[in-house]
Amino acid sequence: MNPRLMRRPAVVVLPLSAALALTVVMGTAEAEPARHGSAARVVSTSTLPDIPLAAFSNRLLPGSVDDDRDVDLGGIGSDLYPAERRGEYWTVTDRGPNGQIAVGKDKRRTFPVPGFDPAIVKVRATGGRIQVLKSLPLTTASGAPVTGLPNQPGRDEAPYNHDATTPLAYNANGLDTEGLVRDRDGSFWLVDEYGPSLVHVSATGRVLARHVPRGLALTGTDYPVIESLPSIFLKRKINRGFEGLALLPDGDLVMALQSPLLNPDKAAGEDSRTTRLLRFSTRTNRVTAEYAYRFDPVGVVEPGQTKTSELKISSIVALGGDRLLVQERTDKASRVYEVRLRRGADILGSPWDTTASPTLEQLDDEASAAPVLAKRLVVDLNTVAGVPGKIEGIAVEGSSTLVLLNDNDFGMTDGPEAFDANGRLVDSDVETTLVRVRLPQRLC
Repeated sequence: MNPRLMRRPAVVVLPLSAALALTVVMGTAEAEPARHGSAARVVSTSTLPDIPLAAFSNRLLPGSVDDDRDVDLGGIGSDLYPAERRGEYWTVTDRGPNGQIAVGKDKRRTFPVPGFDPAIVKVRATGGRIQVLKSLPLTTASGAPVTGLPNQPGRDEAPYNHDATTPLAYNANGLDTEGLVRDRDGSFWLVDEYGPSLVHVSATGRVLARHVPRGLALTGTDYPVIESLPSIFLKRKINRGFEGLALLPDGDLVMALQSPLLNPDKAAGEDSRTTRLLRFSTRTNRVTAEYAYRFDPVGVVEPGQTKTSELKISSIVALGGDRLLVQERTDKASRVYEVRLRRGADILGSPWDTTASPTLEQLDDEASAAPVLAKRLVVDLNTVAGVPGKIEGIAVEGSSTLVLLNDNDFGMTDGPEAFDANGRLVDSDVETTLVRVRLPQRLC
């Protein structure tokens, strides 16, 4: 069978209502299906058309965004979870457009569209397009937007406007949403980087409860906050809280910490290759197990990279039983591994769950003192042509296909050049892209 030819996307001008329905096909690229026994390869590619962020937001929450600074809908690739029909998926945005600008010796976190509210977005991938089917804004108990703004002065980065000249207000309700699963009752579970926290959300997007580490002392929220997670997670690195989330067949959840804790200090966390997974019972609302996960050396994940602190987990996927897929990545590279959650590897409540020296994060990479989950490589996505960078959402389709979705950061880059002299976005031209990768071996 010959590969299908790439077709140049047509330029189509549609009214706003049609644009919001995402009916524009931005291009198609479908490759030949993988032959039995061949290497992993991309078999289809779909792209999200440009949708003004203000139009998207104000349709969900009228008046929430008065100026989107020419930013389009993006960032929906923070996670990916199969919906009811094949080819349809639940996704979630992160906290919204944000960047960093250096001011003197400080790097200030900017929020150019502070009214943006994180949303759960249901999409369909068909041919060369990603079509939005449904969107749910995340709201508080009273129906107000949670926003994506930081929660606590002194713990979270201070928020600023688009050019880092004007401070913005903190918001205790704010969520930096990442991992997502849909429960059997139609509700959703999300993880958040600020707390870090586990968030239970109704089928309509209302926050039902937010589970945070003991001792966080988050006050002023318009939803219940429950200190049910180990206090050691208060030592999360800024912007490296919980990132991955998986729903096990028995109904338990597994949360993945994006990067090693700063335990006992920043130097230990930056140099460590050991991060943590938490198992949480949705029946009892408590953590039931904790696991140590060790990254491969950073030069293995991204050849040529030397900074260990670039290693991250962005996605985990339940395969069945006690098996998980775990994605290790940098911003430029990605590999997927399989682990088993063995009972003997549980470190919850052990000395490794404290700040007592030597901490888990201080152990030598090859030290065997702490039980680290065994793993095997499933696929090195760096070797698969057509996979976009910064993959954050992964799902499994059938027995041997991975579905991957990138985070395009809403088309933003860091630095003052992200916006022009009129405060309008200088788009990075990185598109939100969903690809299906056929593996040569069965996953389940």
